[in-house]
Amino acid sequence: MREAIIRKSVDPTRDALAGWAALRAGFSWQQVRDELCGADAGRMNIARLAVDRHASGPRARRTALRFLAGDGAVTELDYAELKRQTDRFANALGALGLGRGDRVFVLAGRIPALYVAVLGSLKAGCVVTPLFSAFGPEPIATRMRIGQARLLVTTETLYRRKVEALRAGLPPLEQVVLVGERGAATAVPGTRDYATLMREAGDVAPTVATGPDDIALLHFTSGTTGTPKGAIHVHEAVLTHYATGRHALDLHDDDVFWCTADPGWVTGTSYGIVAPLLHGVTSIVDEAEFDAERWYRILQDQRVSVWYTAPTAIRMLMKAGPELARAYRHPALRFVASVGEPLNPEAVWWGQEVLGRPIHDNWWQTETGGIMIANTPALDIKPGSMGLPLPGVEAQIVRRVEGGGVEVVDAPDTEGELALRAGWPAMFRGYLGQDERYRKCFAGDLYLSGDLARRDADGYYWFVGRADDVIKSAGHLIGPFEVESALIEHPAVAEAGVIGKPDPVVGEVVKAFVSLKKGVEPSEALRLELLGHARKRLGAAVAPKEIAFLAVLPRTRSGKIMRRLLKARELGLPEGDTSTLEGGA
Repeated sequence: MREAIIRKSVDPTRDALAGWAALRAGFSWQQVRDELCGADAGRMNIARLAVDRHASGPRARRTALRFLAGDGAVTELDYAELKRQTDRFANALGALGLGRGDRVFVLAGRIPALYVAVLGSLKAGCVVTPLFSAFGPEPIATRMRIGQARLLVTTETLYRRKVEALRAGLPPLEQVVLVGERGAATAVPGTRDYATLMREAGDVAPTVATGPDDIALLHFTSGTTGTPKGAIHVHEAVLTHYATGRHALDLHDDDVFWCTADPGWVTGTSYGIVAPLLHGVTSIVDEAEFDAERWYRILQDQRVSVWYTAPTAIRMLMKAGPELARAYRHPALRFVASVGEPLNPEAVWWGQEVLGRPIHDNWWQTETGGIMIANTPALDIKPGSMGLPLPGVEAQIVRRVEGGGVEVVDAPDTEGELALRAGWPAMFRGYLGQDERYRKCFAGDLYLSGDLARRDADGYYWFVGRADDVIKSAGHLIGPFEVESALIEHPAVAEAGVIGKPDPVVGEVVKAFVSLKKGVEPSEALRLELLGHARKRLGAAVAPKEIAFLAVLPRTRSGKIMRRLLKARELGLPEGDTSTLEGGA
């Protein structure tokens, strides 16, 4: 029987917790501001702090970004070269008539031009939105309409496939810059060539000055219904990226860091671009799609020391089997973290047993802009827990009351809504054009996350489910994550998604959808075995009453299982916004 805790040291948990409490008590955002920005905090700019700060010092010739192409080619940009190219791109924007506050969208695979365009646009004072390249034409057009995009940077292939036919319906879009597949792009009417613009632009640093409250990034997030929401983030968010890179990801000066998230998602921007550059480390960027053997080879050959990935990827590695993992060695790997959705306890233990390193789950949202709650390097891990609030973050469990207020829940292990006290620098400053929707996210100075959670006696937070995911059955409130985690412990199960199905007697019954590991075939005998396994683990009141087998569970392109889509399909309801659905149009 496994312990409930993965111990990090011989010290009792509470001694470690006392040290963590002291760290939090001595922390201030002003200290972070002084350390990162010095006397120039009033002219804060994410790109200048992430790139220029290193380009004229001892890190100038250190590799900032190492790109691994699918064909094996490697491209490296050191900090000095990254500064030169981002300065050129910022100057190119000025030559095109774009400047402070103008909206630049970037649609590309994980190629050097994407990173240069994002950072160069930030230097120019523009507002940047990286888009996921696997989006279909309509999700791309919708986000560009909402964001009032004036310029799009994309590849020639993506433009022809996904944008060209819809461009007439995007009236604010004045300029399109194309990155050629092998250098210069073909002359496409109404577009400019990236290589030519970069060659003609000066490499003297632009003089645009941005401040802490200037808008820097516009990240889109989808709700259960309606159009995507554009979450506004400012340059001051850089303080959160810097602090969490240290406290949540344990970045050290000599690290080789690999964040597997695409910059089209907030994780891929905040922690695939900004945070590692702020710390002056070398980042690995894999241009290819997921392949288990390739990933293990990258960990080994690139000597990755800190790895930040997603639960879906971890489950896919688990599905590939421990034998493949053990065919590779990764002695440099010292810290593994995960985000995107809650990490099941089985996956945390898998990391410990197969990789030799536990996987540290953490929690944050597009709206928070950076990691808020985390399992950190120094603290024991309680598998299945999100961890503890980071320095500078004040979290609470609350319940909503009539009139729009909330009451704080003090009793340990009592479920409620996870709330954060406003004031951390990366907190979103609005939903673009949706002021009322933004105001509804707050009760006084508390940001209401919409996630249900509980806090144990040691202060660790545990995810229960989205407020609209929680199942109400015969008076019980059942979090789907707990049921999914129990099912994943069965050796036949690769993934599980759980919903509440309406029932005239008990309100809702728990129904589970499972996908099986490679080589395992669905059968009635296995279904009954899984029902029994869940009942034994969870008890009759919480265990699923129904189990259905699916070859693949519906997921967003960022890896989250779409429970609401499972429910809509089960009940024949409208599917709502499916623009982020993996494999969608």
